[in-house]
Amino acid sequence: MGLTKQYLAYRAIDSFNIISSGRANVNFAIVDKTEGRYVAAPAAENVIVWDLRMGDRKLTLRREKFEVTCLRVSPDHLHIAVGYSDGMVQIFDISSDRYYDATCSLALHKNAVSILRYDMQGMRLVSGGLDTELVVVDVVEQAGRARLSGHNAAITDAHFLQRLVEENIVVSCSKDTQIKFWNLETQFCFKTIVDNRTEVWALAFIGDLMVAGAGESGMNVYRLKKHEGAISESLESAVEGLAIEDEDTISPISVSNCGVIQRAGKGRTVNLVADPSERVLSCHGTNDLIENFYICTTEEVKKRLAKRLKKEKKDDGTDSKFSTEQSLSDEVKRLESIRAKQKIKSIDVVLGQNQELRVLVSLANNSLSLYSLEASIKNRKAADPSVKLLRGLTRLGHQSEVRSVCFSNDSLAVGSGAGESFKFWDRDAMQCLRTVPTDYILCSKFVPGDHYVLLGMKSGKLLIVDVAAADIVEEIPAHESELWSIALLPDQKGCVTGSGDNTLKVWTFELVDADQSKVLSLLHKNTMKLEETVLCVGVSPDMKYLAVGLLDATVKVFFLDTFKFYLSLYGHKLPVLCLDISYDSNLIVTGSADRNVKVWGLNFGDCHRSIFAHDDSVMSVQFIPKTHMFFTCGKDGKVKQWDGDSFEKIITLPGHIGEAYCLSVSPNGRFLVTCGSDRTLRMYERTDETIVLKDVQEDEREQLENEQLATGEDNAVPLLPGLKMPSRKTVGSEQSAESILECLEISKQFELEAEEKPELHPLMQALQAKNPVDFLVSTLMRIRASDLEEALLLLPFSTVCELLERLPILLTQRPDQLELLCRVTIFLFKVHMKPISAAKNMKPLLVQLLALLKRDVGQLRDTLGWNLHGLALLQTEVEQREGVQLFREATQARKKRDKKRREASKRRLQIHMA
Repeated sequence: MGLTKQYLAYRAIDSFNIISSGRANVNFAIVDKTEGRYVAAPAAENVIVWDLRMGDRKLTLRREKFEVTCLRVSPDHLHIAVGYSDGMVQIFDISSDRYYDATCSLALHKNAVSILRYDMQGMRLVSGGLDTELVVVDVVEQAGRARLSGHNAAITDAHFLQRLVEENIVVSCSKDTQIKFWNLETQFCFKTIVDNRTEVWALAFIGDLMVAGAGESGMNVYRLKKHEGAISESLESAVEGLAIEDEDTISPISVSNCGVIQRAGKGRTVNLVADPSERVLSCHGTNDLIENFYICTTEEVKKRLAKRLKKEKKDDGTDSKFSTEQSLSDEVKRLESIRAKQKIKSIDVVLGQNQELRVLVSLANNSLSLYSLEASIKNRKAADPSVKLLRGLTRLGHQSEVRSVCFSNDSLAVGSGAGESFKFWDRDAMQCLRTVPTDYILCSKFVPGDHYVLLGMKSGKLLIVDVAAADIVEEIPAHESELWSIALLPDQKGCVTGSGDNTLKVWTFELVDADQSKVLSLLHKNTMKLEETVLCVGVSPDMKYLAVGLLDATVKVFFLDTFKFYLSLYGHKLPVLCLDISYDSNLIVTGSADRNVKVWGLNFGDCHRSIFAHDDSVMSVQFIPKTHMFFTCGKDGKVKQWDGDSFEKIITLPGHIGEAYCLSVSPNGRFLVTCGSDRTLRMYERTDETIVLKDVQEDEREQLENEQLATGEDNAVPLLPGLKMPSRKTVGSEQSAESILECLEISKQFELEAEEKPELHPLMQALQAKNPVDFLVSTLMRIRASDLEEALLLLPFSTVCELLERLPILLTQRPDQLELLCRVTIFLFKVHMKPISAAKNMKPLLVQLLALLKRDVGQLRDTLGWNLHGLALLQTEVEQREGVQLFREATQARKKRDKKRREASKRRLQIHMA
């Protein structure tokens, strides 16, 4: 038996060119205690923290395959919660050295996550998805707390309501036009606002005001008040089943519509953002206008009201009565609007010192801008605007989709062509070196020597660009229609171009005199007229043949010197979009819109193999130099490597989100770069790691199997039909349930053979467990907090009883894991209460467990109290001895917060009395 053929694996290094993708929001972040300088922006499947002052990346938070759909920086600015298109939420700690590893992963939704929001302390997180459900997560415990179902369409925004009332309340809005108020203790909606006629897209809370942005130009403003009086009585009457005329009687807050803020922008409200100090509200629609509103303090409201009444009296001239009640116009003042240069995708605001408002804007053209304006109640003259563009991130990426990529001949630089410019990139640093503004580019090639680049344009022009000067040397009107393809001649003396005007032209390079130096120019040598549009061209390395891919789904091969017809390769059902010829001129590989890749012999035109390569059109194909292996990429976003001799797929590389348009292999064969519709350029490098095809195929099969849940998608529990778990069943929870079952089986076997002193099971050895108690605790500890409840839910009742019987020993021998064992016990009782209470033999066990848990939890609470008061005593002693105040900054911040809270409650009381 022969040796298995081995290959060297290509691995993804990084992606570049992307600054901010438009699907998710942007947020200000604090890194190294600096505010207003760093921003967290989504970049396809990653999140990049940009340093706006230096214009480069500070941190990159990575995950494969799934696009970022929303993100949120925590109130303490230490964590970033990121939601993805598959319903996963990951939390990253940006203050630690291992910031790139997610501290926790939570599977919460079936579809994309649409909104994430922290509470004021950063202890809880509410997540809304396109699956119409809200999930509240305990960040410390890293597990779901509640799942709220009631909306009929995708959730668009959600907030914790921690003002006015002590109850745990979440407010959410949805595309079903409703705003709902949820009580987290009962997990039910107690109030619904239905006076919006169109979808509600965003909510903002400022003081006791709630602003709702809908599909109209006006934003509804609601005033929230705490319900005074007999709430408890009304609740009792509701429980007794008495009729309640007003649904507000069981609501802890009352909501009244107090007016409309009219927007100047057109289209729906896309984003509503209030700054952390709740003084400024900013919003934008589907166009390029950001509108800012200043919310006045109580003193400012009084001044504005007095001024308005004085003006009204003066204008009227009579002593007629005027309304002395404050209106919305007295509380809200319109600030200057900001007009961005492009369509806006997302904004974030922060109010700095001296009333300077900074507005971070993510634009649809892959760029970030930071604006500054003065946020004060004073009126400014129109001739003296305060809006300034402080910084912009545009140079680091193309502002439209990249259609073409190419490597320089020394493999050190990469060129990328898009709809508005051509950029040169350093391959190692992945930094942009030069930018040349152009029209729409379709193809590009470095000229031998790497001093010049040829660009094929959508208009049919052929551009020669000087790399060092970043300047267009010459514009040649080469064709009348799109210039689809450029191929260099192997003798490095010229090139061939193919176009949509059914012609194919051969050009030779020549140096012409210009300003005391010689510059490159092209001399037209020959033209071939064909019957169909030319989509791709290729020249064989032995300079014998010229291959042309046509719109009629055939590939015609001609002799290069005479243009005489040699072969016609037909077999594709749709147009041939790309082709390449191997280094020894023996093979030609073609990719087509029919999703197939065909490998042909160039000597006789015989089709060696037809491969169904991609799930959509094959956009680009290229051989690795000096081999018969080649890469393909398609509109399905995947990048694949193939063997042209055995016709087997070698590996599928992590590709683009969306479509992949073009790829280029470096002349030394070590690097591969691809471009796609997700605005990223992705770089891959050949490693020294060998891969065996059978292993790769086995891994791919396992991956496919893992995507399918063995127990099915259904989450229902037979005895609890109304149970809504805050987590979602995943492959991880199924594997965790299997590991518990296996652990109990091994423990039982170990105990049976205990007298014979059996050898430790390999799994016990791996977990360094000497006895079944440690083995079971280690197995439970290894389960992710977010998967634990789902795993316990999958266990059969017989296993549950067995686990419960072992719990007293676990609690006695392992009091250090009391919290975990408490969670397991309480959850199992909650889910299996009926069968457990029906089983008589379980009663002594329940009594024993209850006594043990009470004792252990009491001891733990006492220990914590003792430590806390001991530390407080030590702090007092140190302060008295040293004459300093410990944790002064934190204490001052807390006092300031308390003072603000007291003032707000006093203000609300004044308004209520008025």
